[in-house]
Amino acid sequence: MRNSAFLAVGLLTVMLAACGSAEPAPVVEQIVVREPGAPVVDAGEAPAVLDKVALGEEAFQACTGCHNAQAGGPNMSGPNLHGVVGRKAGAVASYDYSDALAGSDITWNYGTLDRFLANPAGYVPGTDMVAGAVRDGERRAAIVAYLASTGE
Repeated sequence: MRNSAFLAVGLLTVMLAACGSAEPAPVVEQIVVREPGAPVVDAGEAPAVLDKVALGEEAFQACTGCHNAQAGGPNMSGPNLHGVVGRKAGAVASYDYSDALAGSDITWNYGTLDRFLANPAGYVPGTDMVAGAVRDGERRAAIVAYLASTGE
């Protein structure tokens, strides 16, 4: 019993001494594997930064019933959106656009795509895109980031 008491006092002394230690903890390097859309954490950064392109690619899946965004992919009920950022509205020669969109004089960029995706018929009255409005601003921004990445 006496040995146990000495051992306990010794361990307590070592633990208390370690708490006051001024030595920093050793640096451990890690390789972090993450899923697309998961937060990207930089070692020197506290807040996580979201990978918008990966999130946008995932969100764009809701659009694939009507649109394709693959290079050389076919038009569907909507035009292929590969490389859409920087392109004039109605410019895919192999697609039959509505008169409203073809005559709109819009050049697709982050702002015009954001406004169009928020309310297609409100932004371009007479457009054939009557479904697919994306109400959530963060989701729209992610989709636009993904679409922008397809032309890079």
